[in-house]
Amino acid sequence: ALVRETRDLDGLPHGELDLNFLGVPAMINPRTVALRSLTPGAELAVLEQNYEFDLTSPSRLLEKYLGQELELVETDQNLNDRTTRATLLSTNGGNVYRSGGKILVGHPGRIVLPSLPEGLYSKPALVWRLSNSGPSAQQIEASYLTEGLSWSADYVAVADPGTTRADLTGWVTLDNHSGASYQAALLKLIAGEVQRVTQVLREMAVQEGAAAARPPSFAEQPFFEYHLYTLDRRTDIHENQTKQLRLLEAHRIPIVKKLMLAGDASQFRGRFGTIVENLPVSVVVEMRNAKEAGLGIPLPAGVVRLYQQDRDGAQQFAGEDRIQHTPRDETLKLRMGSAFDVVADRIQTDWRKINVLPYDAEAAFEIRIRNHKDSPVTVLVREALPHAEWKLLEQTPEGKKVDARTLEFEVPVPANGKATVRYRVALKM
Repeated sequence: ALVRETRDLDGLPHGELDLNFLGVPAMINPRTVALRSLTPGAELAVLEQNYEFDLTSPSRLLEKYLGQELELVETDQNLNDRTTRATLLSTNGGNVYRSGGKILVGHPGRIVLPSLPEGLYSKPALVWRLSNSGPSAQQIEASYLTEGLSWSADYVAVADPGTTRADLTGWVTLDNHSGASYQAALLKLIAGEVQRVTQVLREMAVQEGAAAARPPSFAEQPFFEYHLYTLDRRTDIHENQTKQLRLLEAHRIPIVKKLMLAGDASQFRGRFGTIVENLPVSVVVEMRNAKEAGLGIPLPAGVVRLYQQDRDGAQQFAGEDRIQHTPRDETLKLRMGSAFDVVADRIQTDWRKINVLPYDAEAAFEIRIRNHKDSPVTVLVREALPHAEWKLLEQTPEGKKVDARTLEFEVPVPANGKATVRYRVALKM
């Protein structure tokens, strides 16, 4: 995530100075830090930058006091203290001291240090050596990339009982494990495949400022070859927090439920006979991301969960699927699961080699579909061919060529009935 912080500084001397910038994330990438002054006419140059992550802890404090004198304080049952001065010799596997010519191992007293050693910080910090030739009061901006701050999109669709329309709500989920909190942050989310040297990830920009109390919503705009979503109010993002914000809301979007059966190109490569029995038929819900359908905005990749009302009016979970980044005017195709009452058998009825150029094999298939529902259904059968050179010799019902390697049949199946697809094809292996 990209973080931009603005802070007001006062009392900056002219010339060279050291500036401690405390409270940065523990997972900051110090190679990406940039500092600039936002004050007009200011001249603030960075001479040196250090990322200090040697944090204060009991073990680090003792390591800083190796070879130095400290105090060991024991309290007796009468609450009287007895102090022993000792030199710390080792902290490896336990503390070892020297006192009065004797070696003490595992002394029961509490350790008292005379002062806090230099170079230890309670929180990670950036330390700059600066050169200032501007005013003593300036506003500065520090920007950097940090890991541990991420976001994802989730969608909830609620379909009507007839599966003809749905209400869609989109949510942004923020996860902050960066090691810092961000108060009154201006949130900008970038959806797209943003290239990084080590990985491809979804980007996020956080800019701290003052918060306003009103219902949140996101404004979308194109950015580079991606899409940028900006929250119209500031929000607090606390360390080790998961936060959800509403991304979008649309009502009564037209949807289409389809039953689909997909083939496998490997079934053409030899003689198989009965290939699969009781083959489940996939349930696919299609939704067009168009303005006239009630949507029409670029949708970030995420998981769509579908719910539908039962006869009692209660919402039941019907399935989920992951979508990729989807531009406007494209169609979402969501595979929800497999139909319970519609199954199929795939049978290879013939396979032989031929020598009719450019074809060298001929194969025939039957797909027997059984519908156990009390209502008729239509099943879309899509057969994947192994090569772009093929010719349909026989077909029942009539199929159509979808693309160079796909043959499609639209098969109506009566209620509590059966239907069979038969076809023969010559092809190049």
